[in-house]
Amino acid sequence: MTVVKSSLPDDDLKVVGEALQGTLVDVVDLSLVAKQVHWNVVGPRFRSIHLQLDEVVATARQHADVVAERASALGITPDGRAATVASSSAVGKVPTGWIKDDDAVRILVDGLGAVIRRMRERIEATDKPDPVTQDLLIALTADLEKHAWMFQAESRQAENA
Repeated sequence: MTVVKSSLPDDDLKVVGEALQGTLVDVVDLSLVAKQVHWNVVGPRFRSIHLQLDEVVATARQHADVVAERASALGITPDGRAATVASSSAVGKVPTGWIKDDDAVRILVDGLGAVIRRMRERIEATDKPDPVTQDLLIALTADLEKHAWMFQAESRQAENA
């Protein structure tokens, strides 16, 4: 059943739909992973990393809504269900139990890096089919790259300590 008629041709809609769905899955999982690490981080840098993780969660949740609503506006049903997210996210697994601050930073550096790589592919894929969606993906990627920079700086600090 199609409720919303897209302004995009079918071939373009397929490309854009895949980019938006993949993005939605990645940012939903990124928000969950960052929150899980946030609850379990321990160590001398607990407070700064704990607060930094909440910033990642806020960014991911905000963009997840924007991405899902863009999909809906184009007639694509967004799927952020747990099973869908678990089966197709680029974000790595989080260990159970307490997570040392150095490990927390590494988890976020790796997770952000994986999502950013996929985002850059999606930006390229949506260039011609839908510059509006591409703009949304560019804005999200800029925010993710800012978080990645900050966690990488934390990582370098940990290596030099």
